[in-house]
Amino acid sequence: MSRAFNFSAGPGALPEPVLQQAQSEMLEWQGARASVMEISHRDKLFVQLAERAEASLREILSIPANYKVLFLQGGATTQFALLPMNFAAADQPADYVLTGHWGEKAQKEAKSVCVSRIAASAEASNYTTVTPVDEWALSDNAAYLHVTPNETIHGVEFYDLPASSAPVIADVSSTLLSRTLDVSRYGVLYAGAQKNIGPSGITVLIVRDDLLERKPRSVPQILSYKAHAENGSMLNTPPTFAWYISALVFDWVKAEGGLGAIGARNERKAQTLYQLIDGSGGFYTNPVDKRYRSWMNVPFVLKDSNLDAAFLKGAEAQGLLGLKGHRAVGGMRASIYNAVPEAGVQALAAYMAEFMRVNG
Repeated sequence: MSRAFNFSAGPGALPEPVLQQAQSEMLEWQGARASVMEISHRDKLFVQLAERAEASLREILSIPANYKVLFLQGGATTQFALLPMNFAAADQPADYVLTGHWGEKAQKEAKSVCVSRIAASAEASNYTTVTPVDEWALSDNAAYLHVTPNETIHGVEFYDLPASSAPVIADVSSTLLSRTLDVSRYGVLYAGAQKNIGPSGITVLIVRDDLLERKPRSVPQILSYKAHAENGSMLNTPPTFAWYISALVFDWVKAEGGLGAIGARNERKAQTLYQLIDGSGGFYTNPVDKRYRSWMNVPFVLKDSNLDAAFLKGAEAQGLLGLKGHRAVGGMRASIYNAVPEAGVQALAAYMAEFMRVNG
């Protein structure tokens, strides 16, 4: 077996120790004489796992006591519709700040549920920067303000927030657990798991208690965040294996030194790539405003797109996978999530330097 370095944007790389533990427990978990995938989610052992996973995440993120942690299905995209259903009345505005593809999708999905407003958009820059906070046109009576702190496709990352009376809701799918984060600044944080948390199939939502008391409309119980909170995220059968892997990842994050240590490592990884790109004399370019460059997703283009196929073929031969950019922007993209080791980023940088030497 020869595992490669995986730079896929999602599902992304998982920590090898987590995969090895899951492998060792695949046939029998915790003396249950069955796989974790085969036992009831109501079983005492699995309930203990779920409680431990929540406790670990609370510890890692220092989540205040007045927030609930939910483990849901449907990915972040389903939340694009559920958020306005749970928190906004049909005739109430909800403000959206657009910094890329996923903010756009969230805003468009909300339009079918409430008065979805664009408070700011960086589309004119092809989403290579962020509209300054003091230029955001916020509604006086907004149900909430939605932001996307890290745009996976465009490689834009920001954490500036205005003084707003509306609760801030943030899609942190590709940045949660990558660095320290002050949960108390937000009303809701939500993230699809398949970046830094676990495999696809589970979504983490962290929501302030007072927001769960909102009743802007009648929604089916299965679509109610409050109902899921009251049932410990087990209103229906949850994705148990994804929850189990997530719990192992939380243990790994703590063993690695927590978000302080992981954040420092992620910054070094990002700077390794950005320094090579910026020092390439234009052979490689990254268009993003340097103030807002993502630590998690590094898009770049080659000076000659005719070299793209050769670059990707050579990268795969070197064990560097998942580097093709999203179809919306083209070029290349290295997603350097927590589980991508510094050795992998250094191997990519060395390959890029050699490819430039041969083809420059």
